[in-house]
Amino acid sequence: MKTIELLMWLTMCLIATSLSSSAGSLDGRHGQHEDWHPKKFSFALIGDLPYDARQEGLFPNLLDDINDDREVAFTIHDGDFKSGSSLCDDATFLERRELFDRFEQPFIFIFGDNEWTDCHRPKAGAYDPFERLAKLRVIFAPYPDKNSLGRRRLELERQSAAFPENVRWIKGGVVFAGLHVVGSNNGLTTAGQYLDRAKAEYAARNAANLEWLASTFRLAEEEDAIGLLLIIQANPWDLIPPAELTGFQDFLAALEQATRRFGKPVVLVHGDSHYFRIDKPLPTPPFDPAAAFPPLPWESDEPRLENFTRVETFGNPNVHWLKATVEASDRNVFSFQPVIVEKNKASHIAP
Repeated sequence: MKTIELLMWLTMCLIATSLSSSAGSLDGRHGQHEDWHPKKFSFALIGDLPYDARQEGLFPNLLDDINDDREVAFTIHDGDFKSGSSLCDDATFLERRELFDRFEQPFIFIFGDNEWTDCHRPKAGAYDPFERLAKLRVIFAPYPDKNSLGRRRLELERQSAAFPENVRWIKGGVVFAGLHVVGSNNGLTTAGQYLDRAKAEYAARNAANLEWLASTFRLAEEEDAIGLLLIIQANPWDLIPPAELTGFQDFLAALEQATRRFGKPVVLVHGDSHYFRIDKPLPTPPFDPAAAFPPLPWESDEPRLENFTRVETFGNPNVHWLKATVEASDRNVFSFQPVIVEKNKASHIAP
């Protein structure tokens, strides 16, 4: 080989190696990143199921429905894979893990309160909720394993060994992030003997959540993302009077401020109150940290923060799903279609 040809060949090899190395580090940090701006892709959203034996019988219909939809790139479950008064034993945890791994595409599970904070209830087995949380992490978010659940796996970025359930990935120009924000007033409502430990656990997890939220918005800005989708379990605007929802104040204030600065579409997906809805609950006036917690959305006559959308998934007793679609050419970026599983219609189910 001539000298000039050899030099050209070596140069091309170095360029290819550099590009390969760069792509590898990006994938390792943020998960699947191969299609930065595809024209369109979809994913499934579910939550608050299966709660009981009845729903366990219906869940395979939902699973098959999602698996049969070839447009679904992955499925997100926003927490509560059992009722708050059903057993929190290892067998249930392992059964749910096996069930989630039957999804053909990657499956991402966000922790709910029924899986740990409510496990102190007698009907749930009178477990230590913090021991159950540790078990959840071992089974559903083993650190440092970056893989999602499901038959096909998605590489996820996990926040830390202490909070491996906080995850993040990028697809189609959208940053996705799951945060461990749960019902029961974000874990602060529990049995008396666990209250002091619950306050300490909440303080650590809340700080981690706020850091994860801030770094997710920074990442979206750095990557010039077209949108951002966040997933939590809790409904932070529940019917409970705001004065009793103290566990969500910090999160909502940080979310509102970051969404305002970002300026592009932001979606918060959650379950918890089992009522499918899509709305815009954040008012436009900035939060005042010194003021009392703002009123519930329907009590405010202020204009809405237009680039923020809340999506609540179907849940017990409805075993259906939402098909979410991302399209870069859509000025809203995200669109949502309720999918009613034919075999799970109320009219088809024996009472």
